[in-house]
Amino acid sequence: MTTRMSGVRIDGTAHEQAGNRTIRTVTSPIDGAAVGEVVRGTSEDAAAALDSAERAFPSWSATSAEERAVALRGIARELRAEAESGAADGWAWLLSTETGKRLGEAQGELNFSALYFETFARLVLEQEAEQFSAVPGISHRVAPVAMGVVAALTPWNFPVSIPARKIAAALAAGCTVVFRSSEIGALSSLRLIEIVERFVPSGVVNTVLGAPADVVDPWLERADCVSFTGSTRVGRILNEQIAGRFLPAVMELGGNGSLVVLDDADVARTVDTLMIAKFRNNGQSCIAANNVLVPKRLESDFRDALREAVEGLVVGDPREAGTGLGPLAPAGDGPRVSALVEAAVAAGGERLLDEREVPAGGHYAAPQFVFGAPAGSDLVAHEVFGPAAGVVAYDDVEDAIALQRSSGYGLASYVCGGDEERAGAVAARFRAGIVGINTGTPNYPGGPFGGVGLSGLGYEGGRLGLEAHQHFRMTAMAV
Repeated sequence: MTTRMSGVRIDGTAHEQAGNRTIRTVTSPIDGAAVGEVVRGTSEDAAAALDSAERAFPSWSATSAEERAVALRGIARELRAEAESGAADGWAWLLSTETGKRLGEAQGELNFSALYFETFARLVLEQEAEQFSAVPGISHRVAPVAMGVVAALTPWNFPVSIPARKIAAALAAGCTVVFRSSEIGALSSLRLIEIVERFVPSGVVNTVLGAPADVVDPWLERADCVSFTGSTRVGRILNEQIAGRFLPAVMELGGNGSLVVLDDADVARTVDTLMIAKFRNNGQSCIAANNVLVPKRLESDFRDALREAVEGLVVGDPREAGTGLGPLAPAGDGPRVSALVEAAVAAGGERLLDEREVPAGGHYAAPQFVFGAPAGSDLVAHEVFGPAAGVVAYDDVEDAIALQRSSGYGLASYVCGGDEERAGAVAARFRAGIVGINTGTPNYPGGPFGGVGLSGLGYEGGRLGLEAHQHFRMTAMAV
């Protein structure tokens, strides 16, 4: 056991086990070894956290944009310093150990998190009230106003950068925060909160980890805004709970991204793009490529190039140099992904690779593509969240576009082609809030992150992410 951290942090104080609080042991998906312990909170803690955030709001919202930007930049500096350390006792090492993501990706996540704080520091300084006189004798002024207390609810797949995206935007807007992370990856999330607390007054950010019924339900009754990232299923539940209050919410939900290969695509470059878009974070990304749509005339060459690339993936300890694919974070996800592959094969698909062994003792799943997977199979039509995907060959690009648009999701998708203008025209017809053209890394903190349909409501990142935590007041004055 390496560390115990409290998941109950109220008014800048970490609370240890007492009363009805419980302890959760954190184990590594790499080998099942114990990583640490987390103190879990109660409904009483959730209420106290919200009380604290409400008390802190008037003062924090009254601070100048310059003061808030200074705090955000201080947090960013600390994050970047941590990212530079790959030591066995460093944050990136911890992040890799408790989630299974490769060490290089863990360091990248810390730097990406820093960029969110830097970006929102810049955006809040650029934001100005608008003044105009459109009506004779009256001056109008439109100014942003912080919403209040934001309930930030985050998942396990990016336990630092997703909380950073939410917390940085809320703080920049002048809001206070009550925060609950997933209990998978919780140690890394709590390291972020420890840093944030050094740069903001007590009560501005309060954290309670625990059962959703104990923590989230009370917050939904009183918070002024909800920012949630997670599954579409849970998003529906939350939206039903807050509908009666007309509570402003950002819901970043599931995805079913397609990667459409055009007939003029460079096959080698396309495979490189797919390897990133599919296997980033071991396939556990809401913007991952979940299905691949290939023109029939390129199918054979594409299959050969993809087989060579996937066969070269080393599956193993993500902290070791050379590892290309680590374990899946949740227990049971390896068999779940394998079952999706088996079902697609049973329905007529063909595995790209023969069965391969994966390390014993962890949450591993072998990388796999299924060619000829039926368009209606779960491997193609639903979010996989793991290192597998279906490949569908098409005759007409219109069929590929129709399949991309048919799932009901609309978060991210990709297109690869030699003619950039044509690729852009295809991408413009996608049902997606985020599109990558010849790139597997389309996300950027300065731009909006969000989707349509089953992928959620609202945007995080960029100017729209800042404004998601504000309402706008127009004041008219006779002059």
